Amino acid sequence: MVQTVDVLVVGAGIVGASCAYFLTRAGLRVTVVDRGGVASGTTGAGEGNILVSDKEPGPELDLALRSTQLWRELAEECGGFEWDPKGGLVVAETQEVLDALVIFAERQQQHGRIAGSEVGTPEGAAPAPADVVATCIAAGDLRELEPHIADGLAGGVHYPQDAQVQPMLAAARLLKASGARLVRTAVERFLVSGDRVIGVRTGEGDVYADAVVNAAGTWAGSFAQAPLPIRPRKGFILVTQPFVVPPIRHKVYTAAYITNVASDAEGLETSGVIESTQAGTVLIGASRQRVGYDTSIDYRVLAKLARQAIGLFPVLADRQVMRAYAGLRPYSPDHLPVIGPDWRLENLFHACGHEGAGIGLAPATAEMITAQITGEPTPRDPAPFAPGRFA
Repeated sequence: MVQTVDVLVVGAGIVGASCAYFLTRAGLRVTVVDRGGVASGTTGAGEGNILVSDKEPGPELDLALRSTQLWRELAEECGGFEWDPKGGLVVAETQEVLDALVIFAERQQQHGRIAGSEVGTPEGAAPAPADVVATCIAAGDLRELEPHIADGLAGGVHYPQDAQVQPMLAAARLLKASGARLVRTAVERFLVSGDRVIGVRTGEGDVYADAVVNAAGTWAGSFAQAPLPIRPRKGFILVTQPFVVPPIRHKVYTAAYITNVASDAEGLETSGVIESTQAGTVLIGASRQRVGYDTSIDYRVLAKLARQAIGLFPVLADRQVMRAYAGLRPYSPDHLPVIGPDWRLENLFHACGHEGAGIGLAPATAEMITAQITGEPTPRDPAPFAPGRFA
């Protein structure tokens, strides 16, 4: 197999599929290569979260807000991936934690207002993509949002911009809508001429391209010619048997989830994260642990997640778990995704390191990569995500 295309995308997860969609929409010929097929890695083991609520004020929050807007547009353009703008509810067990959540939300909103003013949001206009919408919910009002939630919580913060998609459907739908060719084979290495990447060598032969996008997820850092400090971070999800009427209306999680997302710890960390799907099942997480590429099941972790879920929603106590699975998130040491041109090799672009936020950030990542490849202005400042920060 010897081909020549405009752009070769390594990885058919949600980030790679989004890149293919935006690149072909810009008029480029794209081939996507993945050894396992569509959504065979991190994307296929995720919950499909599109979150604003867990993002620290800063560049990742800006990217999340832009991506949320793009997901809404994609739902209208191609759809077919169970787009659900359900909103999120972050709950606190104590007043002290609730106070911290409110301060966090206020910082997010202040950052959004500053970012909004920089892009010229008209005064009095409806919330722009740079605005964070968050409302403090008193303990007595939690059941208006979640009728089955447990007693004894101090309150929470409601984020209506949080949403969910079915991640495997989303990746497949975007890739199909792109019209890009998918080749199911392993990428062995980049083809390099001088200081330029000119394609990739695969198990099926060579593919030559004017640009290569590294969207290989947890394996994105393993190319010898352009290594990156991307490492796998393991997480579990429990899936219950379906309910006729799903008992949980939002993505609901405890404040500990925000802390765990920002943590550098290698050991096990868990926090209660529960949400229903359009199929009626309930997804239960979340755990984080750095154990290499080990995806074996640890029943002690599953039991802990189940106890946390029942603690938040007692209605789950009598529901059977239908299945459980582990996935690997592509962890970046500074918790920011790696987006942009490589500092060592021309024509090589990276789109990886999103950890658990890849679903949510994929469209904005693809938009930025497409702008960089085509020479157009980027809608968000690319500097914080530049691969060269690891030089």
